[in-house]
Amino acid sequence: SVPFLIRLFPSVLTKFVYLNFLAFPFFVDFRRPELLVNNTINLRLTTEPGVTVGIWHTVPGSRGAEAQGKDQRWYEEALADAHPVIIYLHGNGGTR
Repeated sequence: SVPFLIRLFPSVLTKFVYLNFLAFPFFVDFRRPELLVNNTINLRLTTEPGVTVGIWHTVPGSRGAEAQGKDQRWYEEALADAHPVIIYLHGNGGTR
């Protein structure tokens, strides 16, 4: 009966293969990354009309002392300096 159900409801297979309905670790607020990762803030970028992408901006450990207590503006200016930016694409789980 399982193959028949998968044939009728292919979205069920997708849910169980990718498990994108689970957020791990449980009971964590991913909108507040500073509680999980040091020197990190949550930002939203508008890439095109109607499309907003959530990102976490983490400065390297070498700038950790400098980042303590800074606001979002400081992190945005840090993105514009001469240091390289590494973009990590985590996959299709729907959470960061």
